[in-house]
Parts: sequence; structure tokens; C-alpha cells
Amino acid sequence: MPTLNLSDLNVVTAVLGAFTLLYGIISVKIKQAWYLGEALPAMVLGIILGPVAARFLDASRWGLAEEAQVSEITLGVTRIVICLQLVIAAYQLPQKYFWIRKKEMLICLIPIMTLMWLLTTACCLATIPKITFLAGLAIAAACTCTDPVLSQAVAKGPFSDKYVSRPLREIISAEACLNDGFGFPFLMLAVYLLRHAEPIPEPLDAVGGAHRLMIRSGSEHEVGRLGGGPGEAMKQWFLETWLYYVILSAVYGVAVGTVARLAIKFSLRKRWIDSESYVLFPTAIGLFIVGTAGAVGTNDLLACAFSGGALNWDGEFMDELERRHDEVNSCIDVLLNFGGFMYLGAIIPWSEFHDPDGTGITIWRLFLLGIMVFAFRRIPAIFICYKTMPNIVQNWREALFMGYFGPIGIGAVFYVEHTRHIVPKPGEADSEFDNMIRALPGTIYFLVVFSIVGHGLSIPLLDAIYKRMGVQPIQDDAIAIRRKSIHVPNPANAALGDEDTFIAYNRFRRPSDPEAQPRRHSRRVSHSRAAVRPPNYPEEDSEAEKKRLQRRTIRYGV
Repeated sequence: MPTLNLSDLNVVTAVLGAFTLLYGIISVKIKQAWYLGEALPAMVLGIILGPVAARFLDASRWGLAEEAQVSEITLGVTRIVICLQLVIAAYQLPQKYFWIRKKEMLICLIPIMTLMWLLTTACCLATIPKITFLAGLAIAAACTCTDPVLSQAVAKGPFSDKYVSRPLREIISAEACLNDGFGFPFLMLAVYLLRHAEPIPEPLDAVGGAHRLMIRSGSEHEVGRLGGGPGEAMKQWFLETWLYYVILSAVYGVAVGTVARLAIKFSLRKRWIDSESYVLFPTAIGLFIVGTAGAVGTNDLLACAFSGGALNWDGEFMDELERRHDEVNSCIDVLLNFGGFMYLGAIIPWSEFHDPDGTGITIWRLFLLGIMVFAFRRIPAIFICYKTMPNIVQNWREALFMGYFGPIGIGAVFYVEHTRHIVPKPGEADSEFDNMIRALPGTIYFLVVFSIVGHGLSIPLLDAIYKRMGVQPIQDDAIAIRRKSIHVPNPANAALGDEDTFIAYNRFRRPSDPEAQPRRHSRRVSHSRAAVRPPNYPEEDSEAEKKRLQRRTIRYGV
């Protein structure tokens, strides 16, 4: 007898599939006309279908429905989404980008991130009650990093294709690749100073003794008050965080990416690898690093970013992907965005946004915090440092764009859940720890929602302002792109060259030939064929094959 089976698996897969179908039908309008991307619509749908409204998506009821499982599920989901996208974003950068732009990257990772951390701490102390300076440092560390998922949408979206210069887009993408994994030193410095504070504020017996929590690697670490003073805290910070969690993960990521690159080259020479396996390499590397780095307890985020850079170190991996007309990784990227942000919308802790009798947090305090973070978290740091990066940020307008669009997203949620694994649970520690861990989720989740909505709506607003002011799209570096199908719409900032090609400008992907470096002195070029680089044909194609491809009505894109 047929029965209605509304199991969690059936509901989740049906919702994800329905949203993907409905979004896909009008995806060009959403992305190129309304500039909304995937994050905001997916999060809104997750909110509507989550426990606060329709109750179709409720992670607390999945599986064994255990009390702490939502935190575990969230940590796993955010790790997968972030790590896979970090590998994809890193290999899409120009070859040797992290090395060629090492000065700019160090500026973004050290002085700019430090200023962002301290400025965000000041915002938290001004608006969140009952937290100390060290607790504020720990909370601020969770949202210091720019989100790697949302930043890629800013750097590579249709609006940036039109109005944002390529060097600025590249640094925004590269910074987001590294600084999400580079946030651990800031978080762990605050945690170690809290752990080893002297004197211990309350006797251990009064708070249940020294606490032990299982961290992601599965080993046990002491948490809570351990004493030892700042000297012990700095020693642990250097040994565990910098040597094991930062340097080791970077070396491991480079090693994995390098071995993968050399193995691919060997396999290509032998013609042992097919197109499907080749284009799936970034995803496979991401999954491998998530598992292995997580098993040994090191930084999988940073390892994934460095592995992607090492994979495309000489640019040949990306060139071969273009020859094989890769669309797989962009599809994986979209599915991760849909699933990740829909899940995020379903787990938002709404009750923690207004708790005047508990944490002292109110919705008005959080709105004030959101406005202060938008204004002071990143923009002052970029304005202080942008003149040290003249090849990347050429004027104050580009500095303002880079400073404003430093979104907070899934990466911050990951840090919240990671922090919960390395500090005592609420009610099991002294008041300083307790106030910090109780204030952390509500504060950070609100900033994530505030950023997704605020930054998500800022792009269409900015586009309307640019059109009103008559700002013209960037018309540098014209390149001919073979049309994949007669039904493919015009890409952003592109014109129809003929029935077989588009003429596109200011593409994020840097051309492979050395003469095709970006030129920033002119914003307009001629539409003549002499000003346009022809499509890249595979070197191994014969002349007959080139002519055959040129005659086809339906083209397979570069």
C-alpha cells in the first residue's frame, strides 16, 4: 500500500533539487540583471523552510537527533564547502600568483588582518555586554577573515566583469583564499591567553575541574583555565598554532598540490587520464585534504588553498582545463553554494539575537554592531595600507571597494563551531569563558546574516548608481570566445562578435600568452578584429580540425 514518506532525506533532496531547478530557469536574470548571486536566495529559502517557519529543514531531527549534533553537522558542512571552494579558487588564480604577489599577500595577511581583528574587537566591546577584552578578541577572530565563498562571487561576478579591474579582483580572490585559514593564529592567541591567565579567576573545583573536550582530530586537549601566565600562552601559541597549524598545513598543501601536478603531467604524456578524471582533480584534492588534514588535526583550510596554488603553479593545469572545456568545477561551486547557504539559513539561532536577561544581547545592539562592523572592520585598515600596494589598488575608490566588500559568511560559522570544540561548554567554566561562549553564536550568526543581506543587496544598488552616474564598463583586454551554443546568452561585459563568437572584456582569467597581460591605461578599445585576441585552439589540433571547428554552428567554449 503506497504511503507518504516525508523522511528527512526525501525532504532535503527534494528541496535542494526544486530550488536548483527554479533558480536555474531564471539564473541569467538573477545573476546578470539583478546581481543577487546564489547566497542570498539560498539563505532566504533555508530560513523559510527551516525550524523558524515551515519546519521542513531541521538539522536537530536528522540522524540520531542528539543534542549536540547540529554543531557537529555544521562543522562538517562548512569544512566541506569552504575547502572545496578554496582549492577551486586557488587554481583559478594566475600561475605563481601567491609568489609573484607575495608582498601584497603579506600586507593583506599581517597588518590588514591584525587591524581588522583589533577594530572588530573594539566594535564588539562597544556593543556586546558582559564580555572582557580577551573574550572580545576571541569573538572578533571568528569574523576577521573575509569569506572565501562570498568573496569569489564579488571577484568573479558579472558586476566585477563590468566595473572592477582585474588586478583588484585577483587580490580579493587570493586574499580570501589564504586569510580564512590564516584566522587561526588570531583565534588561538585569544584562547591561549584565556586558558593560561593568572591568577585563575575561580577555583577549578568551583567550575567542575579541568575540562577536556574532543577536538576535530579526535585527540584530547586541555581546555578551561590551566594557568601558566602569558609566557606559557605565547609558547603554546607559537608551537601549536604557528608550527603545527599554519606552517605544517602550508607545507602539506604545497606537497599535495605539487605531487598532483607532477602526476597529472606524467599521465597526460602517457595519455592515461580522461577528461572526466582530469576536471575532477581539484574536488578530489579538496576531499583528500579535508580527510587527511582533519585526521592529524592540522589546518585543512590553509592546506587546501596552498594545494590549489601548487596545482596550477606553472599555469598548465588551467590551460588544459580550458582546452577540455571544463564546466564541472563551476557546477560543483554552484551546488556547494546552494546547499551550504540553504543549510545556513535553516540553522540560524534566532533566539540568541535577543536575550536581554541572559547574555544581555538585544537585536538593537546587534544592528548597531553590524553597522559598526561594516564601517570600521575593514575599510580603515585598507585605507591605511593601500598605498603600499600600488600595482593592485591604484586609488581611493578601489581601496573603498576592496574595504567594503570583505563579506562575512560560511567561514565565520566554521570558526564559531571550531571555537565551541576548544573551549568549555556553557555553564562549565568561570564567568569570563561562559559569557564569551554564550555571546559567540548569536553575535557571529547575526553578522553573517547582516553581511549576506547587506553585501548581497549592495551590488545591485551600486550598479544602479553607476548607471545613474554614467560610469562605463571597463573595455580592456578584448578576447574572442567561441560560442558554446546558439542559445547561450551574452556573457557580462561582452558583445556579439559574429554568429560564432563573443567579444568579452576584462575577464577574470588571465590570458596564457605573455603578450596578453592586462592593460589599465585605456578603458575602451576598438571593436575591430585587430584589437581582439582569437580563441585559443589546442596546440595538438590539426589545421583541418581548426577549420572544422570554425564551421560548426554549435561551438564548444574555450
